[in-house]
Amino acid sequence: MDMRNIAIIAHVDHGKTTLVDELLKQSGIYRDNETTTERAMDSNDLERERGITIFAKPTSVEWKGTRINIVDTPGHADFGGEVERILSMVDGVILLVDAAEGPMPQTKFVTSKALALGLRPIVVVNKVDKPDGEPDRALDECFDLFANLEASDEQLDFPSMYASGRSGWADMDLDGPRKDLSAMFDLILHHVPPPAQVDRRDEKFSMLATTLGGDPFLGRLLTGRVETGRLKAGETIKSMTRDGELIESFRVTKIMAFRGLSQSAIDEAEAGDIVSIAGMSKATVADTLSDLSIDKAIPAQPIDPPTITVTFGINDSPLAGRDGKKVQSRVIRDRLLKEAESNVAIKVSDTPGGEAFEVAGRGELQMGVLIENMRREGFELSISRPQVLFKEVNGQRMEPIEEATIDVDDEYSGKVIEKLTGARKGELIEMKQVGAGKTRIVAHVPARGLIGYHGEFLTDTRGTGVLNRVFHDWAPYKGVMPGRRSGVLISMENGQSVSYAIFNLEDRGRFFIGAQEDVYQGMILAEHNRENDLEVNPLKGKQLTNVRASGTDEAVRLTTPIKFSLEEAIAYIDDDELVEVTPNAIRMRKRFLDPHERKRQAKSAKA
Repeated sequence: MDMRNIAIIAHVDHGKTTLVDELLKQSGIYRDNETTTERAMDSNDLERERGITIFAKPTSVEWKGTRINIVDTPGHADFGGEVERILSMVDGVILLVDAAEGPMPQTKFVTSKALALGLRPIVVVNKVDKPDGEPDRALDECFDLFANLEASDEQLDFPSMYASGRSGWADMDLDGPRKDLSAMFDLILHHVPPPAQVDRRDEKFSMLATTLGGDPFLGRLLTGRVETGRLKAGETIKSMTRDGELIESFRVTKIMAFRGLSQSAIDEAEAGDIVSIAGMSKATVADTLSDLSIDKAIPAQPIDPPTITVTFGINDSPLAGRDGKKVQSRVIRDRLLKEAESNVAIKVSDTPGGEAFEVAGRGELQMGVLIENMRREGFELSISRPQVLFKEVNGQRMEPIEEATIDVDDEYSGKVIEKLTGARKGELIEMKQVGAGKTRIVAHVPARGLIGYHGEFLTDTRGTGVLNRVFHDWAPYKGVMPGRRSGVLISMENGQSVSYAIFNLEDRGRFFIGAQEDVYQGMILAEHNRENDLEVNPLKGKQLTNVRASGTDEAVRLTTPIKFSLEEAIAYIDDDELVEVTPNAIRMRKRFLDPHERKRQAKSAKA
């Protein structure tokens, strides 16, 4: 059977997964009476809850006797490591662009990787039926983007389509029949070349592993595109590192191919097809699986380095062990190393004490997803504030700069620019009107200046602004930046909070807890109205006497407390604070100091 391998790349919420839903339906993989789900490719619970794609997942459809392997990729730059690996498996890309928003920062990031690999894109302008859609402008911006990314003449001569993924149609012309996606299927067959590996089916078997998965019955599963030769289930092959060093020899117990939304066992895999192989115990991502006679590894696509680091430690608060079952540092370490094995964009290292672990990654969202998955698995953790990774170039300290693209209402643009270019030391690159009373601002801002800014940004824009960010470049260190301006209220007692005490403290700040919640000494209860931290007693109840006066027995009414999400809490804390994460709670607290450190700080304070 003829074959095509293609990836769909786009910005967050531009409609990738919805389009794949329609491609699956119209290719006939469902029975007439089969129940279909919305966003079928977002199979992970976290993906469905957040409405974003986190993991790249292949599927396949058949059209006019040709099998089309389609890879749905994440749209957020924090998960760019997923996309960088996947692009080495495909021979073409569909770039999906929102007709109203045009190409966005994450689009630029992934497109630059695809163009560098020599892939010829198909541009699909999606959501053209939106009232504020400007498909021609979006198409012109795509051409400008390709030109800025130094695309070749062949890549600049890209075919384009207009589509509505939700309505299930795509046409070459804006005024086309708008019936179905057959024009898109035909364009893929015509424009995307068959895998070059097809001509090498008679050579010895070799394959580069690009994703690692697991199955409760089959064990480890390595997925990739077969580069050369054929492989039958039951054969013995070997795995090699990037340097060609032998890892292990193993017998292939199963070969799984993607057929629609499921994987089916096949007897033989051929060059050019995307398959999963079971049977290995040590081989992992970026390793080469090959015939026993091959000694040279397949070159792996280099992955961009991480830009931030977060410290994962054991939960040592007084409330530790109440919710979770996995609380030891040994168990946490094993889980992090397992994550780093399957996710090449994450690096894990031990701290000097051995009780905590430095986890380096691409961004706060990527870290937040990892922590959320761990807490659902029963882990208890203490998490530090994200720190930016610096590097030395010719003796000069360099820091990562991010390109922030912001869409805000015209009335809030001044405040946003002031915040970015002031204390956060950003540089305004572009500012233009995009219609409907909106302004688009593009600025280059140090990555550490954007940590914790999103919540403040939503407040400044009354929740109407949209902020997108992506790594831009390294630049010389821009000096000290001020941290959080306000202090916090800290509990000085252990016990359960009392509504009377909180009511009397509400004049001091905005509370993060309500009444009858467990608190302990050092736990952060509220944001102080002033810049200093203040210890308070949330357990102080009302003194009861037999004297009654008018109004003294009225019911206490508390202001609704602020509840932080995981990412908001991690971004909010200061360098001397931690987030305590358990399966049932997210708390913030000051770092606990050992007695010797407390004495040392007390002496230095007196001096």
